[in-house]
Amino acid sequence: MADYATPHQFMETILSGPLQGRRKLLERLGTEARDPIEELLASALEFETSGTPSLQPFLDWFARGDVEIVRDPSAPLDAVRVMTVHGSKGLQAPIVILADACVDPSRARGSFTSFELDRDTRVPIFRPRKDELAEPLKSQIELQDRLDREEHWRLLYVALTRAEERLYIAGALGAADRNGPPQTSWYAACETSMDGLGCEWEDDPVWGRVRRFGDAEVRARSASAAAEASKTALPAWLKQPAPVEARPPRPLAPTAPAEDEAASPPPTPESRAAAQRGKWLHQLFERLPAVAPAERERLADEWLLRSAGVADEALRRGLVEDALRIISDPAYADIFGPEALAEAPIAAVTPDGAVISGTVDRLLVLPDRIRIVDFKTGRAVPRSTGELPPSHLRQMAAYVAALEVIFPGRAIEAALLYTSGPLLHRLAPDLLAPFRAAA
Repeated sequence: MADYATPHQFMETILSGPLQGRRKLLERLGTEARDPIEELLASALEFETSGTPSLQPFLDWFARGDVEIVRDPSAPLDAVRVMTVHGSKGLQAPIVILADACVDPSRARGSFTSFELDRDTRVPIFRPRKDELAEPLKSQIELQDRLDREEHWRLLYVALTRAEERLYIAGALGAADRNGPPQTSWYAACETSMDGLGCEWEDDPVWGRVRRFGDAEVRARSASAAAEASKTALPAWLKQPAPVEARPPRPLAPTAPAEDEAASPPPTPESRAAAQRGKWLHQLFERLPAVAPAERERLADEWLLRSAGVADEALRRGLVEDALRIISDPAYADIFGPEALAEAPIAAVTPDGAVISGTVDRLLVLPDRIRIVDFKTGRAVPRSTGELPPSHLRQMAAYVAALEVIFPGRAIEAALLYTSGPLLHRLAPDLLAPFRAAA
């Protein structure tokens, strides 16, 4: 599988397939492992959009990258979270343990400091011993020590205010702490506060000697309850792969270019001119029906001159006459009237399960029948219905089938308008019937 599957497919099969990798990882590492797992899968999807989707290039890309995982620190977890005081700002928890409260800040300063040469330049230096300090380095180090001490006490306030119900203050003493916790440590400050509150030392069977303030008790969930929750029976379908969904029928687009273009010989200059003439007529058929009849001739001529760039006056006059003759034909005047729709989208599922979706050039919805006309701008103009290309008839048969579903009980009248002629062909139901199954 590693040789052929994409990186995401390969890892998702391991995690969610029969191996149940995700469940085993979470059982072993805890819920904190969920974020890295999902980040790895997201990285695989990102890689597949920009590189060759195979496992070896992905591993190389991932190894050279730098992925940073940002977790939500406020999310509730049934676990112990180890954090710095800086990282805990803004968070709270029922129980907080200050595990290292005996640190002396003066010992944690390190061996290095920095010296300010001017307002914009600081250089690192070894921190001199106290008896080696001299100005101006002495003043700068004393200022920095004071700022560090203030930050030390501010962090104590942050630490003390993170607990919701119980706060434990503890620490470990080193070889230098023969006389107890350092006076500048958090532990010593809290112990002084306990003295002021009158808290006495007590013996505790778990912690040894302790001092307590307050009597709030935290009722944690018992281990037996947690064990019972883990034994809850899971439904069988949770561990089974999802069933394969039935693929919906492929939409049939009757106006797809491969189906709409009839075969024709290589174009000649005359045929190219005829095709261009057909495109202009097509655009006139789209625009003129919405114009008042008295204005059609003038506006059509202006559009051809200014927008279409037809400078030949005789050609413009012929285009306008042909367009107006078709539009004003009494037999088809209604299809170009104000009640008809231009560029009307239609979609339907036929009784045999075919999905038909397309756009007809003109659609007229009448109480007893539906009329459609589709324009064709091809160079070859059939002179009779017997010469109509099968692809055009197949397209119109699909439109008729879709409209019969959309408007049941109404007759569907279809026609093809070849704008290069221009020539209009009415399509009888018997003519389209042989193409219904193919559509």
